Amino acid sequence: MQNKENDLRIWWIPQVPMEPFRHSVKNVAEAKNLLNALALYDIFQFEHKVKPDFCNMGGLEIFLEGEWNEWCDDDTGESIEEKEIDD
Repeated sequence: MQNKENDLRIWWIPQVPMEPFRHSVKNVAEAKNLLNALALYDIFQFEHKVKPDFCNMGGLEIFLEGEWNEWCDDDTGESIEEKEIDD
């Protein structure tokens, strides 16, 4: 699939320092929801002793001028972690 200007994708590393999992999203709200679900899933696995420990991280990228860059809100400068999403 060819990347287009302003495409969005989340990235998730369930156990640092492994390679990130990436998944395309339609908008920032979908990205925030998916990142939260992945974080909760990792916590669930830890609490139920599926994995003994973990160090995860994730974020949102935007495709600009031919390359993927970490996303931030153009108006506020907030990252996906800081961004409040209205329902």
